[in-house]
Amino acid sequence: MKKFTSVMAIALTVVMGLSAKPKSNDITIGGIFPLSGAVAVYGVECKKGIDLAIEEINAAGGVMGKNLVLISEDDEGNPDKTVNAFTKLVTKNKVKMVIGSLTSGCTKAITTRAQASKVIQIAPAATAADITDAGNYIFRTCFIDPFQGTVGGKFSAENLGCKNAAILYDIGNDYSVGLTDNFVAAFEKAGGKVVAKESYATNDKDFNAQITKIKNANPDVVYLPDYYGTVALIAKQLRAQGINTPIVGADGWDGLHENAGDEVLNGFYSNHYAADSTDPAVVKYVTNFKAKYGTEPNSFAALGYDSVYLLKDAIEKAGGAKDVAKVRAALEAADGSYVTGNLKFDSKRNPIKSAVMVEMIKKDGKLKTVYKATVNP
Repeated sequence: MKKFTSVMAIALTVVMGLSAKPKSNDITIGGIFPLSGAVAVYGVECKKGIDLAIEEINAAGGVMGKNLVLISEDDEGNPDKTVNAFTKLVTKNKVKMVIGSLTSGCTKAITTRAQASKVIQIAPAATAADITDAGNYIFRTCFIDPFQGTVGGKFSAENLGCKNAAILYDIGNDYSVGLTDNFVAAFEKAGGKVVAKESYATNDKDFNAQITKIKNANPDVVYLPDYYGTVALIAKQLRAQGINTPIVGADGWDGLHENAGDEVLNGFYSNHYAADSTDPAVVKYVTNFKAKYGTEPNSFAALGYDSVYLLKDAIEKAGGAKDVAKVRAALEAADGSYVTGNLKFDSKRNPIKSAVMVEMIKKDGKLKTVYKATVNP
């Protein structure tokens, strides 16, 4: 019944997103998310954060008296469908600002198109280093993989006190490879040693051969830089072979608490914000999100929420949304405090912001994350 309810919720989200009918005086934003498919948790939660932000802004009078309206498309986490969604939004719906997509592969599928069309693209969670290389209309609200991999390496060595690390990563996934490279550099710089480095192919399900090699290397930490579905499978097989060391990962783990069990305890990952933060802006956001949806917001919801407020602030500074070049320039000069931290951009429109490390724990019979540490850029 739970699975059926989740599927229905996703379906309703898609339908509601596609049915938006902006009026002539509205400011229309396009959205591209994986609302179904293997990483639907990312897209569904991100859209919830965006919907909440738009609801708050419109209730407070809109942006310079105009309502924000989101027209969303589901790309199912498939880059080809991301391209189709972008084409529809730009040609049929005439949008000049797009939030999305969520994964790096899907996001990169449309960056050159957005730049050529002079459409502002804000990627909430695409962390691959080269996302913004397409040009000055491409932005993101998340930190990038080199920083995130470095955070994982430093945390493992300095906070957890680990000396010998094993790594198990997806050799065909740029996200996983990039995180691995930077984890290794940071861990070794901090005095650690990588005693095993094993890879697998995307969509593999059996990791026991690699895990046997990892076990023989006797690490005191295992780094798993992948998305939550694969991490849950690997963690279960790690624990089954008696490897009970800490496991460390990155923001792709977000969603584990709904898709894993006790095998991910003693697990830590880098993330964009901590829902249990005492920062007033975070407390207000989490309270409002829980009141609307009945659940605690993950980082994808927070990044989507911040993406909308970032656009709102830029539109106001530009004197309206009509001149997209002015909005782009205002975005580039952004420097403000948001839920996921103070945000300003470097020369490549990547945010300069902190990362947090969170720990997987069990409370009241349920998995959840708690704040562990902050790592600054």
